[in-house]
Amino acid sequence: MNPRFATTAVILVCALLAGCAGTQFTRVAEDALALGQTTEAQVRARLGEPYREGVATKNDQQMKSLSYAYASTGAEGASDGVVAARSQGFYFHNNRLVGHEFISSWKEDSTDFDGARATQIRKGQSTLADVERLFGRPVGRYIHPMVAGADEQAVSYLYSQTTGGAFNLKFFQKRLLVTANRQGVVTEVDYAESGTR
Repeated sequence: MNPRFATTAVILVCALLAGCAGTQFTRVAEDALALGQTTEAQVRARLGEPYREGVATKNDQQMKSLSYAYASTGAEGASDGVVAARSQGFYFHNNRLVGHEFISSWKEDSTDFDGARATQIRKGQSTLADVERLFGRPVGRYIHPMVAGADEQAVSYLYSQTTGGAFNLKFFQKRLLVTANRQGVVTEVDYAESGTR
């Protein structure tokens, strides 16, 4: 579900080769975004031109995506040897925000999380409040059509990092996507990780 991983990986390769990539940006705070209301023009007015824009199809609906990204080999990464990179993505359907997400491997705002805790989330029993107690505030939120049901919502926890030199790059990424019904009860849990840490 998350194309930001591919975007971040490309940016990190460029950063390693050029010293930095993308354009420095300030993360839009979650409370400044309203799913179903915020428009593309409002995001552009706040952040300027995106690093990348495209089209995504989810649940048979087409959405526009905007990606803002920045990486620097001179900045402090989340841990030793990690390239500092961050990206924020936005999804719009009929010019209304239906999803947003943020990924960072910068020390100051790293989105790293403990994926082993995903097994503590119980479908039909846990709530989104329980998930937030386990992982903290989510870095991504989505509504229909980013999730299948019109009465569903989802939150995500995302992390991606690159380590190594220009000829020995190692990529690692993980994502936790939790879907819930209108009452906030968890209906789906999807955790995945790939690469070498």
